[in-house]
Amino acid sequence: MSKRGWLLFAAMSVIWGIPYLLIKIALEGMPAPFIVFARTAIGAAVLLPVAMKRDLVRPALQHWRYIALFAALEIAGPWLLLGDAEQHMTSSLAGLLIAAVPFFVAIIMWRLGDREAVSGTRLAGLFIGLAGVVAIVGLNVGEVNVWRMLEVIVVALGYAVAPTLVLRRLEGVPPLAVITLSLTGVALLYTPIAAFSLPAHTPEANAIAAAVALGLICTAAAFLLFFDLIAEVGAAKSSMITFVNPAVAVAGGVVFLGESLKAGVIVGFPLVMIGLVLSTLRKDKAQGADGAAEAPEAAEAAEAAPVVAVADAGFAKPATP
Repeated sequence: MSKRGWLLFAAMSVIWGIPYLLIKIALEGMPAPFIVFARTAIGAAVLLPVAMKRDLVRPALQHWRYIALFAALEIAGPWLLLGDAEQHMTSSLAGLLIAAVPFFVAIIMWRLGDREAVSGTRLAGLFIGLAGVVAIVGLNVGEVNVWRMLEVIVVALGYAVAPTLVLRRLEGVPPLAVITLSLTGVALLYTPIAAFSLPAHTPEANAIAAAVALGLICTAAAFLLFFDLIAEVGAAKSSMITFVNPAVAVAGGVVFLGESLKAGVIVGFPLVMIGLVLSTLRKDKAQGADGAAEAPEAAEAAEAAPVVAVADAGFAKPATP
């Protein structure tokens, strides 16, 4: 990856790793449905004026059906499923299942003609990275409910599949317009739900600050940065942030919440980094050897590859491990 690609990757690893911490703080003063509403509403409030000033909303509305489908599969549906599933399983298990996103991305890209997506080196990197995630989150999965596990797997599949609409059905529609209309639609959808789940008392300042940070940083800024990351390094490499996010979440808990640092983190994080390097090394190394850009066939496969907007596993209230 380029220097810019690594910077974007590091930024997204942090931005979509800290919601675990922020949501735990926000839940001290407001219910989970209200947090979801606040997060999308704040994100929409920030992006909508910018999109309207650039005259992006009106042309994009011509594609409202596909934008609505994108929003349902990428935001509204996953948040609802995660909210239900994480009430009945540990957050460790949920995080582990969400880490399956890169595997779904690899399969999708392979089906679209990118044979490198399932090459030996990249596949080995995916499995090593997943082993690191297992070590980080631990095996404290509690009582396993198959139906709840399927809910989270559907969420991971949605995170890998839904954004193909951006390239396949929304080609030429600016990402800012797609994100803005998606967040606005989901916020409107959650408005009546939030009305029946208002906080019983005025939340503390730290809870309000956490909710605002979720909307500004982890939603509005995050989606825009992630689309930049996709454009810079491609879908497969971008999806690898789901391996790093749990490590960031654990680090945040240790630093800010005084949680204990387990041995699994010390072992798991290096595995994640090794898996990340292996998953990105092969194609970059080939480029360096050739001293040129990818072959035409690989370039065509990259253009066909889906845009994967991976959302963090912290949209809903995490269950107690």
